[in-house]
Amino acid sequence: MNSDYASDYQAWLAQTARLIREGRWQELDAEHLAEEVEDLGKSERRGIASQLIRLLVHLLKWRHQPERRSDSWRDSIADARLQIQLALEDSPSLRPYPAEQLATCYRKARRAAAKQTGLAPERFPDSCPFMLADMLSEDWLPEAAD
Repeated sequence: MNSDYASDYQAWLAQTARLIREGRWQELDAEHLAEEVEDLGKSERRGIASQLIRLLVHLLKWRHQPERRSDSWRDSIADARLQIQLALEDSPSLRPYPAEQLATCYRKARRAAAKQTGLAPERFPDSCPFMLADMLSEDWLPEAAD
């Protein structure tokens, strides 16, 4: 293989794609290609987790700062839901992933919400107060906290 993975990644990608299309399997850099394929899956999972954190942050802000609710928060909630939905439609095998990551994502979202709102972290529940199905439901928004 002429292009070196470490020195020119874009050239390596182009050459790898060309070799695959031409069926020149023996010339492929199989080890790096396998790493790249694995990384694609990691990227999808990271994207879902990132959108889940964004969704949780805005739901927490919506619940705990009702006087500051805005269209931008509503838009961010809707977009995070859409991005999660699109990722799960593209990769149905990842459907369990949001539930598997909910506790971890919630801890990160709780810290971020506290920072963004200026509220003490203790104002937010220790564990996620929302049901995942509600969170992902198109029209659901939490009520104000007591």
